Amino acid sequence: MGGEQSLALPPGKGPHCVGCVDVMVGHTQQGLFLRLFYPCEPREGAERPRWIPRYEYCRGLADFTGHSRRWGAPLLHVAFGSFRVPVSWKAPFKPRSGGYPLVIFSHGLGAFRTLYSSICMELASRGFVVAALEHRDRSASVTYFCTAGSGQEQWIHHQRVPPGQKEFYFRNMQVHQRANECVRALRLFQAIRGGQPVPNVLHPDFDLSVLKDGVDLAKVAVMGHSFGGVTAVLALVKEPSFRCAVALDAWMFPLENTLYPEVPRPVLFINAEKFQTPESIAKMKRLSSRNSQTRIITVLGSVHHSQTDFAFLTGKLVKRIFSMGGTLDPHKGLDITSRAALAFLQRHLGKASLHKARCPVAAPLLYVGPGRELLQ
Repeated sequence: MGGEQSLALPPGKGPHCVGCVDVMVGHTQQGLFLRLFYPCEPREGAERPRWIPRYEYCRGLADFTGHSRRWGAPLLHVAFGSFRVPVSWKAPFKPRSGGYPLVIFSHGLGAFRTLYSSICMELASRGFVVAALEHRDRSASVTYFCTAGSGQEQWIHHQRVPPGQKEFYFRNMQVHQRANECVRALRLFQAIRGGQPVPNVLHPDFDLSVLKDGVDLAKVAVMGHSFGGVTAVLALVKEPSFRCAVALDAWMFPLENTLYPEVPRPVLFINAEKFQTPESIAKMKRLSSRNSQTRIITVLGSVHHSQTDFAFLTGKLVKRIFSMGGTLDPHKGLDITSRAALAFLQRHLGKASLHKARCPVAAPLLYVGPGRELLQ
């Protein structure tokens, strides 16, 4: 009998222990905020960070889902506040000759940097450095930056489409800012690689220079879920260093039609069964018709939230209240998603980047064609 007490995030299954630290660069809204997942040295008794980092995020989630802060935020705090991410907080970085490939991860609408920890941990355990951004375009449920001098926190709350403004124009503006933030995240790693000092506002005791030779900037991909999925597609247009993109249940609506012919690199679309529209699928097929390496797969039994950590952490009551949950076992869903993503990344970033022997990949996962469905 599985009860609420059995709910937990699964640790990465790869050969590497996973470390984690929050990185904030700059003291203005134009800076960067991300959670870094990386292969680390094993450390006994390491601290595990909270999945919901601050109570303010519960308020933000309540606002975003249209529930009263008065009862929604405390309910979310009770439901999720005790969960920890099974990683070693600020653990020593594990060096590797040539460095690890890099994945920049973009969250969905109303989400924030920690809500995709399961897939980020899995990738890091397989030998990736993963930078999970917290976007400041007001698409996150809430985020913040710290001002210079006083270090006072300035909170940025989610913004709905302004009255009288067409949603496409508002979301298109946001997706361009988000893609630019993905590019700036890559620039951050390029600066570190170049030996520039990059102070971490939140954790100055974690010296980012340890990453100087730890990231292979010839092997960089961008990945995201929903709004983050289409952000990843647009990032391919903006930055030639991104060699491919993995789009989890991408929300294609915000991308202008004129940009589709300009997407130069392959994309792996991993779709849930219950979210996509015929119009959205048509846009994905338009990209696949222009790039023979682009793939589209559908995971049966999954819903939009199946590709987030909520799949592992929501009991029946919370699923009913916040309308979450599919029929697919979340562990099986993560396995399908991660195996497909790893196979695709292996193909386009180079086989040496992955521990192939420890990560068997079923060939059909990579070679599913447009419109074909991936069965459970």
